[in-house]
Amino acid sequence: MKYDFLSGKLLKHFACCTLLITYCILPGRTFAQNDSLPSKYKIAIFAPLYLDSAFNSFTEYRYAKNVFPKFINAGLEFYEGAQLALDSLGKEGKELEVFVYDTRSGKETLDEQLNRSELENIDLIIANCGNNEVRTFAEIGMRKNIPVINVSVPNDGGTTNNPFFVVLNPTLRTQCEGIYKYIQKYYAIQPIVVFRKRGATEDQIKNYFDEYGKSTMSIPLKIKYVDLSDSFNVNQLKRHLDTVHRTLCIAGSLDANFGKRLAAQLASINSQYPSVVMGMPTWDAIRDFARPEYKGLEIIYSTPFYNAKTDKVSQSITNHFNSIMYARPTDMVFRGYEVTWKFAKLLLQFGRDLSSNITNRQNKVFTDFDIQPVINKQTRTLDYFENKKLYFMKWQDGIIKTVN
Repeated sequence: MKYDFLSGKLLKHFACCTLLITYCILPGRTFAQNDSLPSKYKIAIFAPLYLDSAFNSFTEYRYAKNVFPKFINAGLEFYEGAQLALDSLGKEGKELEVFVYDTRSGKETLDEQLNRSELENIDLIIANCGNNEVRTFAEIGMRKNIPVINVSVPNDGGTTNNPFFVVLNPTLRTQCEGIYKYIQKYYAIQPIVVFRKRGATEDQIKNYFDEYGKSTMSIPLKIKYVDLSDSFNVNQLKRHLDTVHRTLCIAGSLDANFGKRLAAQLASINSQYPSVVMGMPTWDAIRDFARPEYKGLEIIYSTPFYNAKTDKVSQSITNHFNSIMYARPTDMVFRGYEVTWKFAKLLLQFGRDLSSNITNRQNKVFTDFDIQPVINKQTRTLDYFENKKLYFMKWQDGIIKTVN
């Protein structure tokens, strides 16, 4: 295996901590082993690595030995998962040229990185990007006619008429439509109340529910909307609940603190006013629901990424982290692994016809991606591709499990 460093500097091994040492090995190109073989497919991976924030121009670590800034974690964890996937492909004898770029580089802008000469003939871009970078990645895919996988941001960046752009983390519209369909299937005959705070995003959520209700082929839901102040209490909730029939209460806001407050207060009166609470995708990061104050309440939310971590690959990754870094792999590690593995395998299978086979369901690792075309309602043309698969999770009495 040959490693070249395209992230701006050659990083040395530092005796800071096991985690840091592992992450310092940041290759820009991987598996370039046999130059006599035909030209290899090229993949570019972009992630917020913050290398220039962590190291000075002499490759000296800027922080104390026992300090590892949290803002660096997510990008490096995603990279580590991607590297493990590339290592696994290498063991299978697969050869790729892989370039890794730090989107938080202090030496080059994102545009400068995307215009590098080695990306002239790139075949696939995997982007762990930020909201303000989505449009840039979508445009480069369209200009170069190559697939771009937006891994993390649930945002299409206003992309239209672009068959090369893929949104893996479903947009808010898709999430709302998925929640609506789930409620139609399991809670259609129950009283349904959307508790919300005032705000532009909250209005958007309401509009998505209402729009889907008008277009659904099934019976539309009868939804009641209730606006709450930031300091709402149980008495304001009680007047909209039923002591006989269980009420489905939807948190119509992405504000996680609003959601936790709503769930806690509903739990406190659940014996008298039975209810189920449906949350937004932001609830995937909430672990407080295991606490005693939420006991007795069914809490459901949707997420596009689910991994039970019981399969052999997950266990192997977990064992690797336990033995090498004395740490547990985060969800970003698993996401980096599965996205890199799946789309690298599809590239190796379909070559430069990958964009025509981007919806292929082969090479599943952890998640059942359901990548579908998003059709513009006005022009009836394809705007981009999006993962439509949602898992629904339920917290109850401190235990979480899938419910679909």
